[in-house]
Amino acid sequence: MQRQKLIILLTVLVDVIGFGIVIPILPFYVSEFGASALMVTVLFASYSVCSFLSSPFLGALSDRIGRRPVLLFSIASTAVGWFVFASAATLPFLFLGRIIDGLAAGNFSIAQSYLIDLSKDEKDRTTNIGLLGAAFGIGFTLGPMIGGMLSKFSHATPFWFAGGLATLNVIVAWFTLPETNFTRSTKKLSYHPFAPLKNALKAKHLHVMLLTWIFFAVAQVTSQSIFALFTQRVFGYTSFTTGLLFTSLGIIVIINQAALLKRFWLPNFTDVQLEMIMFAGLAAAVVLIGTKQEWLFYAALPLLGTGQGILRTVITSRIAGAVEPTMKGEALGITSSLMSASMAVVPIIAGALFEIDPAIPYLLSGAILLGGVVLSKKGAS
Repeated sequence: MQRQKLIILLTVLVDVIGFGIVIPILPFYVSEFGASALMVTVLFASYSVCSFLSSPFLGALSDRIGRRPVLLFSIASTAVGWFVFASAATLPFLFLGRIIDGLAAGNFSIAQSYLIDLSKDEKDRTTNIGLLGAAFGIGFTLGPMIGGMLSKFSHATPFWFAGGLATLNVIVAWFTLPETNFTRSTKKLSYHPFAPLKNALKAKHLHVMLLTWIFFAVAQVTSQSIFALFTQRVFGYTSFTTGLLFTSLGIIVIINQAALLKRFWLPNFTDVQLEMIMFAGLAAAVVLIGTKQEWLFYAALPLLGTGQGILRTVITSRIAGAVEPTMKGEALGITSSLMSASMAVVPIIAGALFEIDPAIPYLLSGAILLGGVVLSKKGAS
């Protein structure tokens, strides 16, 4: 593996480990401030709203000035955000920490742009995105496990550790991270946060792919935002047990993206066929979780991890391949923004429905995902 690619993957790996450390612990930490389940999901949404506004601009900025400075800035903001979050004494400061991180959230989409810059052809592009997904999966394997162990000291400890890890990542990346964007955009950069989204609306050939991405986001966000709450209330699991569950999902993602994607999925199915299969698998997974039967919950985990890992890779690769080289950062920023928009809306709805019955968000998500099967088929016509 070429040195540039390895450095980028390691940079992302460290960043995702920090993110994975805190995700299963966050609901337990926030509950110490007297926050309800709905408030936990609103806290998730605050980050997402800021990311929705900033991600397309940061992607377009990386097209214009390069990937390196934008990614360094984004990682640094993550460190500051986690330190504010860990030191918070009141609920407003928790929100401040997530807002700081969200306003410069471009880590993953910029990293995708990095690896697409290094891709030689379409197959190499999908493979590279799969490798990034595998790094993401490794981070989510190690992160929750580390977070669960650190939570034994206090629920704030994982956040301090994540902030320190992000700081170390900035220092190492400063000295080792290369620049890969040598085909710079000359298009005038708009500071209006909705300008890239307006550009996407004008590109009719992207509409179905972007809508498909939104359907995928529903599954991703629903499972993440209420997963810890669901396991705690329905099965009585602790933060440590929930961390182990996130670890198991990470292992499933790694197996699919690092090994099965190149050796099984891509050689045997077209991108459209993969989308339909994975949407159907995700729909089955969330419905099984919604039964609130513990054995069916565990049966759903392989479907959940596989669907999330493969869909993210395939849809991202298709979108990146459908735009000009000087717009790839902006296009991937838009996908990140749409994911963030889903994260701003879906957790609030999921949290409210969760208070009625923990199964409702998953059953509703299953119905939406079945629509994704139809949408994928339409995109092929």
